[in-house]
Parts: sequence; structure tokens; C-alpha cells
Amino acid sequence: MKDQIDLLKLPAHIAIIMDGNGRWAKTKGKLRVFGHHNGVLAVRDVVEGACELGLKYLTLYAFSAENWNRPKLEVMALMELMVSTINKEISTFMNNNVRLNAIGDLSMLPARNHRELTKAMQTTAGNTGLVLTLALSYSSRNEMIHAVKSIAEKVKAGELNPADITEQTFADNLYTYNMPDPELLIRTSGEHRISNYLLWQIAYTELYFTNKLWPDFRREDLFEAILDYQQRERRFGMTSEQLN
Repeated sequence: MKDQIDLLKLPAHIAIIMDGNGRWAKTKGKLRVFGHHNGVLAVRDVVEGACELGLKYLTLYAFSAENWNRPKLEVMALMELMVSTINKEISTFMNNNVRLNAIGDLSMLPARNHRELTKAMQTTAGNTGLVLTLALSYSSRNEMIHAVKSIAEKVKAGELNPADITEQTFADNLYTYNMPDPELLIRTSGEHRISNYLLWQIAYTELYFTNKLWPDFRREDLFEAILDYQQRERRFGMTSEQLN
């Protein structure tokens, strides 16, 4: 399947909503955390597949702001899994020239998680391949409110004229200011929702839904989604005739 992909027409940025860990564990008669642990294997394989293709940006919805409302034991297990995973995967990141990045309200993370995440980002900062962004304690609505407040402060300080505010001004104040908007969004587990994820950034993003639960998702599934994307005509409000 990889050989069928046109490497000259890769989406510059792919975003993924990794859904289905809990349901996957339930089908195995296991606790939800078992699904999260196996979801890490899917992350590793998908990241390596993205590197194989030469993808520039991959953003994974790892933990939403709403996820803090889950049972305390599950949240604690997820935070512990995050620390152990980051420590284990540093060598994978370095071997594959991956630069780790994170977006979201990172101040909400436990001190140990924040420390290990920051350390990993600093360690991989010089890598020039795939930019792997983890959306952690992330809410797109909160991100947009943060952007509005930032712009308001600049107006208040006399640094910005309200008449000069444009779409680019707003985009420049989002967490994702230093990366292109996603061209492809993948959601696993058969759900057909955006779930408060990159709402501004996906205005013209192609959406791809699969019934496969995240722990079963592998690089071949990523390749299949990219092939599907490459069969689509992206018009951005224009007609087919205008594009030809």
C-alpha cells in the first residue's frame, strides 16, 4: 500500500483523534488502562510509518481538557503512562529524527509530567524530521479564548489596531502558530465527531473516519487514509474547472 502513495502529494500535516482504547480493552475483558497501554504501540508504529513517508507534521489528540473529568484512577494511570512512554520513546524519536512538541494547557499537567515532557522536547529540539505534536489537556475552544485574550492585550497595549486584525492575526495567536493547518484529520473507532479538536485549524481539512479501534491502528491504516485523501479533489470554494 505504501508503494501506491504519491510522495509528492503527501498532506503536510495530519491530525489524529486516537479513540477507542477503552472499548478495545472491554472487548478483551480488561480494564480501560490496558487499552491505553496498547494504544502506545499504535502510536509508535504510526509515528514510524509517518517518518517512512517523510511526513512533516503529525498531531495526536492525546488527552483533552475534558478528560480530567474521568475517574481519578484512570487519569492517574494515564499520567503515569505518559511519563513512562516519553522516557521509553526518546531513543525512537532520536533514531527517526523526530522533534517532539506539545500544545494545550500544559500548566494543568502534574509537575513530574510537565518536567519530563519539557526535557523530551528539549532533547529532540535539534531534530529536523517529523514534528510530532501531542495535544495534552487540550481544548480548541479554550485555545481560541486564549488567542482572543492575547489579541485583546495587544490592542490594550497599543501594539495592535483592531482594524488590522485578520484571520492570520488570529492564527498567529493559536497554539499551532508555527505549523500549517492539518490537511487530513483521522478519527478511529467509528465515531463521527470532532470533539473540540483544532476547530479553527480544520476549516478546510479532509476528514477520514475508520471503525478500527486505536490500539489496532497501524501504519498500514495510516497509508490507507493517505491514499483515500489523495483520491479527493480539494477545491477550497472553487469549481473543478478552475483547478484544472
